[in-house]
Amino acid sequence: MQRNYWFIAFGIVWTIIFSGMSFYWAMGGLLGVRSLGGVIYEMSLSPSPSFLRIVWLTGFIKLLGLLVLLMLLIQWKKPTVTKILYYVAKFAGALLFFYGFLNFVTITLSAFNILDFDLDSYATFWRLIFWEPFWMIGGVFYFFSTKRNKSLFN
Repeated sequence: MQRNYWFIAFGIVWTIIFSGMSFYWAMGGLLGVRSLGGVIYEMSLSPSPSFLRIVWLTGFIKLLGLLVLLMLLIQWKKPTVTKILYYVAKFAGALLFFYGFLNFVTITLSAFNILDFDLDSYATFWRLIFWEPFWMIGGVFYFFSTKRNKSLFN
C-alpha cells in the first residue's frame, strides 16, 4: 500500500477539528451550533444529560478516524494489517463523502421545496456552504490517503 502523506496530514487536521467541535459543544459551547439547525440546535439550547453524553460520544468516535490515519503511517510487517487499514480508509472515506453528498442533495431539494425539512434559511445556507462540503472533504482526505500497491494485493 502506498501512502499519500499530504492526504493523511490533511485528514489528521480535519479529524482533530471535526472531533474538537463535538467536544466544544459537549462542554456547552454554542458557537456554530445554530448552523446545524433543526432538532439538534433546539436540543443544544438546553441539553439533557443524555444529549450531552451522545455529543461527547460522537467526539470520541470521530477520534477513531485519527487512530486509523496514524496507523497508516506505520510500516506494518504483516500484510494483513496493511490490507485491513487500506480498506478501512477507503470505506471510511466513501462513507464520509456519501453522507455529506446525500445530505447536500436532500437539503438542496428542501431549499427548492421539493422535500420538507425543519431547517430555517440560516441553517440551510450553512449546511450547504459549510457542513455538507466539510463531510465530503473529509471523505476525500480519508479515501485518497492510501493507494493500492499491486505487489501487496496479489
